[in-house]
This record gives sequence, C-alpha cells and structure tokens, in this order.
Amino acid sequence: MFSKKNTKNKIRNHLRKDVIKIDRKTVFINPFLYGRRFDKNTHIWLRELGQISLKKISSNRNRFFPELDWNDLSEEEKLIKDATVEMFIKTLELINVFHPQLNSEQLLEVERKMLIQKKISFEKWVKKSFAKKARKELNEKRKFERNKLIRSWKEWLSLENTQQAFFPIIVVIFISSFLGWSFGISKNSCNPYFEENLHQSI
Repeated sequence: MFSKKNTKNKIRNHLRKDVIKIDRKTVFINPFLYGRRFDKNTHIWLRELGQISLKKISSNRNRFFPELDWNDLSEEEKLIKDATVEMFIKTLELINVFHPQLNSEQLLEVERKMLIQKKISFEKWVKKSFAKKARKELNEKRKFERNKLIRSWKEWLSLENTQQAFFPIIVVIFISSFLGWSFGISKNSCNPYFEENLHQSI
C-alpha cells in the first residue's frame, strides 16, 4: 500500500518538474512529453544530436550556461554542454510550435523555469545518448571486422592454389591417423594382459 503511494508521489513530483502552468495553459518543458503529437521525422530530429548548427549552438552557449567559462572546458565537456544547449533550443522550438499563443514574456518565463528544472536532466540524457551511440558504433565496427575476416578466409579457401596445397596435408593427416590407430591395435594385440583379459571374457 505504502510502496504504491510512494511510487505515485514520485511520479507526481517528476511530472511537476516537467510541466508549468502559464495563463491557465499546460506547457511541457520536457520535449519528450510531446512525443505523441509529432511524426517520425520530428522524433529523429529531437533524439539525434547534431541537428542544430554549431554556429547557432555557439551563439546560445552563454544564454543557457552563463556561469561557464568555455575556455576552461575540455573538448569532451564542451561536446556535452553543446549538446545540452541543443536540447534547450529544440525544446523551445517545440514549445513555440505547440503553444504559438505564448508571448515573449511568457516564453522567457518558460525558459527560466527550464534552466532551473531541466539543465541536469538534459545533461544526463545527453551523456546516455553519447554512450549509447559509442556502444552502437563499437558493435558495428566489431561486426564489420568479423565479416571482413570471414570473407577473407572464404576467398583464401576458394583459391585453386590453396585447395591444391590443402589436399596433400589432408592426405598426410589421414594416413597418420590410420597408422596411429593401426599401431595402437597391434600393440594391444601383443600385450599378454590384453590376451589374458580377452580369454577371461570369453
């Protein structure tokens, strides 16, 4: 009973951070909550990073991260922060599309609340997205290398020279196996214990 109540409270608190009320209208500041209302291309545009030009991102850096000195950041940190800026820009563009009635003052209020509520969660999402992309690229690279190796072996084995070289090797292995087996049988046949056990079993 208590666990269900706690779960409901957590969901309610989480949704409260994703929703704001302006002029009696509900505005989502979590872009993924608009998911049911846009098409496949918009889904791709939102989820795939790198859809906004670097020039536009650079000009908005101080708008969303006024506290940062970008010269002190490493390349990896800049990449994460730039992608977070991209998420802010995309979210504001979606809000403009779905709430065209909002004036500039109301949009500024939406942006202010987004900065307070969503900065950390946007950064977390960006990091997960980069990690997922890196894993996918690594898996594709491994698959490509594996297929390349198999293809090389197939091509090598299909060569006439390879087949000619393999034939005597296979013959030698077969003869060696036969001789080894024959030697083992003859050795056991000469063994008195073998004969004694054989007579006893008869």
